[in-house]
Amino acid sequence: MAKEKNETPIENSEDPAACAVPSNAATTAQDAFKKSDSEWRELLDENQFRVMRLQGTEPSFRNAFWDNKDKGLYLCAACEAPLFASKEKFDSGTGWPSFWKSIAPENVGETVDTSYGMRRVEVHCNRCGGHLGHVFGDGPRPTGMRYCINSASLEFVAKADVEERGLEDYAKHAK
Repeated sequence: MAKEKNETPIENSEDPAACAVPSNAATTAQDAFKKSDSEWRELLDENQFRVMRLQGTEPSFRNAFWDNKDKGLYLCAACEAPLFASKEKFDSGTGWPSFWKSIAPENVGETVDTSYGMRRVEVHCNRCGGHLGHVFGDGPRPTGMRYCINSASLEFVAKADVEERGLEDYAKHAK
């Protein structure tokens, strides 16, 4: 179940109401992935840091995976936790990668956000606390969910590379 929060927003997006909000998700990350800002800056590029650690949003239709049709898996860009797959990806028309479910729900945490005068559910990586995007209840069947995810939060692994990366347990989703 998502946790309730109400924080003052960080102004770091051209369209802050679109898909990103502040989050305290990093404070609940597993100890192995707790890092200082300087450590995260070493591991992530500037855009990834802004999105994943400062809860930013990248522009719609101007990001790496919004229209990616290749078959494969999407991992957390910060810690490589399996998150989503091409089999569950769909074109939502929003300009961000959208998925109707996660392939590893234990890796995707939710926090209710009431900033910007709205009630939304922010999603983050449960392993490292990185901000991923939001989940909405307007997706396709069978779940009715739409995980609106920032490409900067994702690493794509092509279907041909899934086993080599040790992700064979998730290979069935890379179709």
